[in-house]
Amino acid sequence: MPADTDTAPAAVRPTRRAAAPWVLMYHSVAEFTDPAEDPYGITVTPRALEAQLLWLRSRGLRGVSVGELLRARAAGRAERLVGLTFDDGYTDFLTRALPLLRRHGCTATLFVLPGRLGVDNVWDPLGPRKPLLTAEGIRQAAAAGQEIGSHGLLHQDLTAASDDVLRHELRGSRDLLRELTGTVPAGFCYPYGHLDARVVAATRAAGYGYACAIDPGRLAGPHALPRTHVSQADGAARLRIKQLRHQTRELRRGVRP
Repeated sequence: MPADTDTAPAAVRPTRRAAAPWVLMYHSVAEFTDPAEDPYGITVTPRALEAQLLWLRSRGLRGVSVGELLRARAAGRAERLVGLTFDDGYTDFLTRALPLLRRHGCTATLFVLPGRLGVDNVWDPLGPRKPLLTAEGIRQAAAAGQEIGSHGLLHQDLTAASDDVLRHELRGSRDLLRELTGTVPAGFCYPYGHLDARVVAATRAAGYGYACAIDPGRLAGPHALPRTHVSQADGAARLRIKQLRHQTRELRRGVRP
């Protein structure tokens, strides 16, 4: 019997995936004057952060947590939203970033390390040492309306971890955050941005609804969302270039807006 020529098999129909949302990646917000004080480029001053939030507003955009952004996308209401993320959970999020987010009507996702509560960023050998939030600090951020996500327990490269360690980092951190905040975290963030197919599959299996990477390449998807690193040097012109670069990358992936 001849094949039905009116209906192509689903497996060979050309499809276009939705473009990844634009998500900005921050770490620490603190005062500094000498670039040598920030060897990894993870710090922006409060003044720079405020200028960047004002730039978003000038373009009709508003920064929100990744969870809020993804819910809005599912409802078709995310056209003017940009994701804001802060990795590692530094104490300066409460004192420097949160007041500015509130001032400009923004929310953010704070990816924290429940296995390193109240210590510092020991994984950065060049420093500077920056204190991390305590359990109470994490609860304060959550109570202020910010989304709390997991960054693992100890900030380890998960691609180099055994299967047992990988499961512990993913599930153990999720369970601890549920105990700390009373809410199961929906999001995960890969330490160092390192991921592979095994790690992505384990993150999905651990129950996370989404995960953030940096430049996940062919692994891009809900559990490997690309992000744009924002630095102290990013004024209006550089932010616009980074926005266009994100849009161009998504077009090259053959996805729809």
